[in-house]
Amino acid sequence: MAEVAAAAEARGCSEAPDGGSSGSEDEARPSPAAAAQKRERWLRKFRELHMKRNEARKLNHQEVVEEDKRLKLPPNWEAKKARLEWELKVEEKKKECAARGEDYERVKLLEISAEDAERWERKKKRKNPDLGFSDYAAAQLRQYQRLTRQIKPDLEQYEKLKEQYGEALYPTSDSLLHGTHVPTKEGIDRMVADLEKQIEKREKYSRRRPYNDDADIDYINERNAKFNKKAERFYGKYTAEIKQNLERGTAV
Repeated sequence: MAEVAAAAEARGCSEAPDGGSSGSEDEARPSPAAAAQKRERWLRKFRELHMKRNEARKLNHQEVVEEDKRLKLPPNWEAKKARLEWELKVEEKKKECAARGEDYERVKLLEISAEDAERWERKKKRKNPDLGFSDYAAAQLRQYQRLTRQIKPDLEQYEKLKEQYGEALYPTSDSLLHGTHVPTKEGIDRMVADLEKQIEKREKYSRRRPYNDDADIDYINERNAKFNKKAERFYGKYTAEIKQNLERGTAV
């Protein structure tokens, strides 16, 4: 019996440390409330990431749609749009100056520096200079540029059409324009008046002769004729006597 009691006491002493370690594990294990808070925090973070992903997907889709619209527009659409916006601003400023009783040209010149004025004047002199006739394509292009500069757009009608059609007013590659535009009577009359003015000017025009019909022909083609003119301009006074002797047949 004494041996049994000693064995039991020894077993109890050996099991005491194990009981202490289980108690420390219970203390280290988080409580259910803390675990729930941690889980809620991770779920909230997951929902935020999910919302950000959906927002990024939506923005990417919008950019793709806008890029597709830009690709379907004409190549020079941005320049045309900027030009129209600038013309609208100028028209509004003219109305403001007229309401105040001021001259728009004077107000505009007051806002331009001397350097900008000189630069624009030089640019204006270089723009579309008359270099004479080179070919029919160049002459046609020059005529087209001159006629388009004379066009004065009806900005009020443009604003009405913009309000009526919205974005459909600006054509894309998928737009069907044939038969959709009906010109006004004023526009037709303006076109007829412009054509009559061109016909009248064409009737008064006399083609400039590049050479004199009575002059001696001393060239074999147009290029040789230009060379001879340059040579005559620079060396004519030195070779006049030699030329006269050759024509008389008395050259030495």
